[in-house]
Amino acid sequence: MSDSDFETEISTVPIGDILRRYPLAVDYLANIRLDRVDETKTFPEILQTVDEDILAEFGLDRGEVISHFRAFLEAFSRKSDTIETISSITILGGNNKLGMPETVELTITAGEVVSIVGPTGAGKSRLLEDIECLAQRDTPTTRQILINGAVPDFTKRFSTGGKLVAQLSQNMNFVMDLTVQEFLEMHAKSRMISGSSEIVEKCFAVANSLAGEKFTLDTKVTQLSGGQSRSLMIADTALLSSSPIILIDELENAGIDRREAIKLLVGNEKIVLMSTHDPLLALRADKRIVIKNGGIAKVIETAPDEELTLLKIEAIDSILLDIRNQLRGGGVIANESIPEFMEN
Repeated sequence: MSDSDFETEISTVPIGDILRRYPLAVDYLANIRLDRVDETKTFPEILQTVDEDILAEFGLDRGEVISHFRAFLEAFSRKSDTIETISSITILGGNNKLGMPETVELTITAGEVVSIVGPTGAGKSRLLEDIECLAQRDTPTTRQILINGAVPDFTKRFSTGGKLVAQLSQNMNFVMDLTVQEFLEMHAKSRMISGSSEIVEKCFAVANSLAGEKFTLDTKVTQLSGGQSRSLMIADTALLSSSPIILIDELENAGIDRREAIKLLVGNEKIVLMSTHDPLLALRADKRIVIKNGGIAKVIETAPDEELTLLKIEAIDSILLDIRNQLRGGGVIANESIPEFMEN
């Protein structure tokens, strides 16, 4: 929309329609003490009823308020369109800790899951960091990351809004004393998502389906456990975030339904890379990157035989999950709870 289009909209469209289209405009109006307005009137008509002394507190006259409001709507309209369609990312190898080259060129497409495996300290998190910053031979590994086969421009790498990559780290700490509902509503508003109440409810329901211990919309985000926080952020990332590339550091330590979490992210056509020590997660991936000495040693495609092995691992994991749930519920683990094939 051009400047003149915004100016026409502000001058002719009832403010209620504008607020429904741009939810964050509610906050803008509240900041200049216009939190209660007649939604049938246009913005200039509303300003005619505002005492000039109130506007003077902000160093503005009526014309300047309209100009600032237009600039605000323009900025958030551009923000909503900043994420381009990402069909693939490509990792071009650099060097490992010994200075030896990584002979790798790996392209990952939307809807694919790639696991990153290797010993603790091998450099799994470093690879995630290279992808997160869209490295261009300017990190210690000298790797390069391409987007849709091309070098990303400067704004894609360093823009604070519309980021291409969302990273879920092992430790998640909230600093805002908001409820879960307020947190989700704030994010939905910032994304200018229409029907935000419905998406907030869906996001909350999905987060609770992933978490071991349920929580409510009134729960403060600062009171959530580690697993609950991770569940909330996975649901938020899948349903609210526009970032097409998702990086996850050790999902197995989150205390959540990790299989359903991966299905959720992939089902929303995200590119998912996860660092893991969990064989169940590693084998559920389409490919796995093996890290040694700080470098990519090899890339392995999950083989049909491994998919059969995965079924056995999932059966064992289900048994262990049942035992964990018994323990959490205060039960006693009797010998018959352990299948015969696991006793030896």
